Amino acid sequence: MDVRIDKWLWAVRIYKSRSLATAACSSGNVRIQGQRIKPARAVHIGDIITAVTGHITRTIRVVGLLERRVGANLLPEYMEDLTPASEYEKPRPEPLSFRPHVRLRRKSLLPKGLR
Repeated sequence: MDVRIDKWLWAVRIYKSRSLATAACSSGNVRIQGQRIKPARAVHIGDIITAVTGHITRTIRVVGLLERRVGANLLPEYMEDLTPASEYEKPRPEPLSFRPHVRLRRKSLLPKGLR
């Protein structure tokens, strides 16, 4: 049984939607054994997947294959989370308490050297 990587990432609740999983694969935020992949690549049992989700880089080992989304309590049957605890303890950026104006939004998108 072959399962697409984007479908598997959505089914094990790494990404909230399949389109987000597809976009992450296409942009290079998902890697299998350190290699960039396309969304249609097949997942195999034993693969180690590295996925960037927000500010956390999650490392996961594939234990089982599935195509449909399952409840959170069934996830250990399909994946093993290898993410180090230090990754979850990283500080998160403070959310803005106001809606930034255009100049501030553009400035925040610039690299640090050009701000």
